[in-house]
Amino acid sequence: MNTILSNDISIQFLGAAGTVTGSKTLIRAKGKKILVDCGLFQGLKHLRALNWQSLPVEASEIDAVILTHAHIDHTGYLPRLVHQGFVGPIYGSAPTCEITEVLLLDSAKIQEEDAEHANRKGYTKHKPAKPLYDLEDARNTLPLLTSHPEDKWKELGDGIRFRFQNNAHIIGATHVDIEIDGKCIIFSGDIGRIDDPMLEVPDKPKKADYLIIESTYGDRLHPSVDTEKQFSEILHRVADRNGILIVPSFTVDRAQDFMYLFWKLEQKKDIPEFPIYLDSPMGVDVSKVFNKYYRWHKLGPKVFDEVFRNTKMVRSYKDTEKLAADKRPKIVIAGSGMMNGGRVLTYLKRHLSNPDSTIIIPGYQAEGTRGRSIHDGVHEIKIHGEYYPVRAHIEDIRTMSSHADQAQIIDWLSGLQKDPACIFINHGEPKSSDALRIKLQDTFGWKVVIPQLEDIFQL
Repeated sequence: MNTILSNDISIQFLGAAGTVTGSKTLIRAKGKKILVDCGLFQGLKHLRALNWQSLPVEASEIDAVILTHAHIDHTGYLPRLVHQGFVGPIYGSAPTCEITEVLLLDSAKIQEEDAEHANRKGYTKHKPAKPLYDLEDARNTLPLLTSHPEDKWKELGDGIRFRFQNNAHIIGATHVDIEIDGKCIIFSGDIGRIDDPMLEVPDKPKKADYLIIESTYGDRLHPSVDTEKQFSEILHRVADRNGILIVPSFTVDRAQDFMYLFWKLEQKKDIPEFPIYLDSPMGVDVSKVFNKYYRWHKLGPKVFDEVFRNTKMVRSYKDTEKLAADKRPKIVIAGSGMMNGGRVLTYLKRHLSNPDSTIIIPGYQAEGTRGRSIHDGVHEIKIHGEYYPVRAHIEDIRTMSSHADQAQIIDWLSGLQKDPACIFINHGEPKSSDALRIKLQDTFGWKVVIPQLEDIFQL
């Protein structure tokens, strides 16, 4: 276990250490316990198994949770934490709190349905299979969500305070500055791109004694590709095959990115005419958050209204089944982005084996997900206990990630006015984290540490 200078402040990495998912970092200071993010592990089986293990701290002893943003790998463990006895406030920006509510209810519903499906089909080793948490747990979590405005300090008592700063990863995403007796600890959350089509440029931190930074794309640069041109070419090929384009999509931000992109291409008359569907009730609800909090993005309410009206919304699962069975050309945006759940599975069952269909790989795919397997070229995919051959055209889109790449992470850190005592790298696979470690050391000469799961560091 690594340690740094001993004092009365410690941080412990309870997730996103050596992997991208499960973000949870515990601060112990002045007799308080504060958890920054509370996410689900996703992907590989041994990672998902960690969701069932007890945390090395009693949930009832945690005083507060602070969320950087709403994605499930940062919020999805909250209902289980509440079930275990947590009763404190859960702080987030206003958009983060509203989107978290949508995502947690959906997550609980999916887990209940998956457990029921596994029991009904008999492809579970557990007798019976149970959800990690249920809708009651999710509903019990919602009253604890507490919105706090951007760029204003919130006092937590005993010389501890925090504030949110815009981070542009998704709507409402922030990095978190935590001050303890004047010592500043910054949690980057997921850093957005400076060239995001909808979101403002991330705010750069100016002062940090310690900094915990993500490394999802710490080992690479985003390609310089014209995304509109790339999609125009893809959609012309789809039209030539008289096929269907399936766009697995993260519900928050990415679905709206695709809606905006297709709307822009239609305005330019640069693509064949296709009906465009968003098949995600959760995506519809999140899109409404974009309209409500238009000051958090660059489009403004008028443009986003047009984008919203340009897309046909699918609500009921009966309509999903009907649309998936319809072989006429169309564009379908459906959750989830890594293809490990959601309504996109209904479309994959119907169209994965159809050589006239096209499936988008929409961005980063975690190890152990169906999206990663398809990206890596497997010949068949298992969905709900059955195997489906992969014969559809697969298009890998690398230009729409909502994560900063290595150069953008370096730029984000360039605003620091003095050297931090240490940088901790998390939220990345080992290769990307180590590449970022080397780059930071070579560029700034800083002390950089890559923590392992449950490592504790005295600050």
